[in-house]
Amino acid sequence: MDRYFDIIAGRQRGWAADAVRLALSMCAIPYLVVSELRNLGYRRGLFPVQSVDAPVISIGNLTTGGTGKTPTVAWLIHQLQEQGQRPAIISRGYRSLNGEENDEKRLLDELCRDVPHVQNRRRINAARELLNSSTSNVLVLDDGFQHRRLHRDLDLVLLDALNPWGFEALLPRGLLRERRQHLDRAHLFLLTRCDLVPEERLQEITQQVRAFSQSPILRTTFQPRQFVNATGEVLSLEQASQHRGMAFCGIGNPEGFRRTLTQLALGISEESLIRFPDHHHYSSADLQRIQERAETRGAEILLTTRKDLVKIRQDHLGNIPLWALDISLTFQEDPAVLTGLLRTLF
Repeated sequence: MDRYFDIIAGRQRGWAADAVRLALSMCAIPYLVVSELRNLGYRRGLFPVQSVDAPVISIGNLTTGGTGKTPTVAWLIHQLQEQGQRPAIISRGYRSLNGEENDEKRLLDELCRDVPHVQNRRRINAARELLNSSTSNVLVLDDGFQHRRLHRDLDLVLLDALNPWGFEALLPRGLLRERRQHLDRAHLFLLTRCDLVPEERLQEITQQVRAFSQSPILRTTFQPRQFVNATGEVLSLEQASQHRGMAFCGIGNPEGFRRTLTQLALGISEESLIRFPDHHHYSSADLQRIQERAETRGAEILLTTRKDLVKIRQDHLGNIPLWALDISLTFQEDPAVLTGLLRTLF
């Protein structure tokens, strides 16, 4: 997986890498055709859009994974509850294993306790099930920007400031799910990880968005709060910084995780982070490999994300304590425009 990202990012050079990039570019052509025809069909009304008897709020992105949808969904759920609403969550259940709940649902169940959540590839069926079986009066559609069959009343799109345009190419040559032109469907943008890039880059991204949409753009960060383990114990950020650590993760943007740990003075270098594919299911062999590498490097603690921890459910690997970073969505400016949009739905 690391080699794939090195190739599409242009970091790997040479004739072999150039040949792979050319092949991936050729594969992106049919993807582009299908994507554009599908979007055209919805714009012209050729494909049906179905509504339900409750407002639907979509949180999505333009690229594959890694923008921070899960903590954003959690923030939105809590915000709706503060406004007196009864939210529920709909998701596809991407990369579920043997019919079990996927990592995102497990984590959201922890972050949003007692909030109904149904996973179904047919999101319209999930919406109807929730409205028939619960008292929910608003539905939050997780990863829904490209899912156009279910009508939504508010489209929130996340753009990761570290890599907003997915290496400037459609899948599989890059990470874009569709062209930037389709940002005109969004009602509001959240620019995430703004603390990890310079101001000049943030202004450049804003100008790029403005070429296609005049919808509001809010800057956000994912604020580290503490570390937690599988048994619910807590380790403060300061306590963690006093130990030699090593990290691993299976998320869409591992570099964002590593940079956050670096900002916390945890000294996690490129070599100190083991990367797995997004939504990776950890085998006993994977955990043994992590443990052995940590022991070789003399690590005193192992660090991962909460999305990874919910799949491992262990507080140690061998004799090394395992901790997950607990983060929350934080706005760098007043989110009144977003909270105002939420109130207008009711």
